[in-house]
Amino acid sequence: MRCQPPRVGPVYIWLNNDQFCLLCSETSDGDLPICTACETDLPWLGDHCQTCALPLPASGLTCGQCLKQPPAFERVAAPWLYSFPIDGLITRFKHSAKWPLGRLLAELLAQFLQHRFDEDLERPDLLIPVPLAAKRLRQRGFNQAAMLGRWLSAGLDIPCDEALLRRIQDTSAQQDLNADARKKNLRNAFALAPDASIKGRHLALVDDVLTTGATAQAQARLLMDAGAARVDVYCLSRTPKPGDVT
Repeated sequence: MRCQPPRVGPVYIWLNNDQFCLLCSETSDGDLPICTACETDLPWLGDHCQTCALPLPASGLTCGQCLKQPPAFERVAAPWLYSFPIDGLITRFKHSAKWPLGRLLAELLAQFLQHRFDEDLERPDLLIPVPLAAKRLRQRGFNQAAMLGRWLSAGLDIPCDEALLRRIQDTSAQQDLNADARKKNLRNAFALAPDASIKGRHLALVDDVLTTGATAQAQARLLMDAGAARVDVYCLSRTPKPGDVT
């Protein structure tokens, strides 16, 4: 007796079928479900801070905040500004469970990171998704950072550990707070797994959006204090300073 149900319809196989652009519905001219025109028109991050990726008017600069208070992380790598249509794509992936959009963004991020590795960015030993508190994970049903981490791990052949870093406090939503409140909100919010082994390792945090960097700073400081050699941050997009025009 065969225990598998009969196949009654087409099976969707990622990267192995005819693709249609998820943004404009036109036929894609590549392996990913996005056409060249839409990919070109994405809000690619231009000149930015060499440390935190904050948009700046010229290349090769470090922003005033990073000069005044150097963060615990070494480098932020993000391909896009958090503006149209990236903001909507991330929101639909994150809050409406539109997983194909998240998968597309992760594949493009993997291509971007591989290009950076080929240029000047050091390849990490391990990817660590930013964790969600248990209550928020139950409400949402999934952790978008963990999904991004899995897809990046497969695309870049870098291990991903979703259990190494834990969120032990259910803090207020970060998007509703200013920079100072975000820092206070995250005090003692994270902890390492009891068996975490990170001494001397190069780690990369994975998240969807970097705004003030408070979450990344809190986690990077925890990892560095535990003996990590270096912590980078990989995210889909970076927000500009409030009031800046994108």
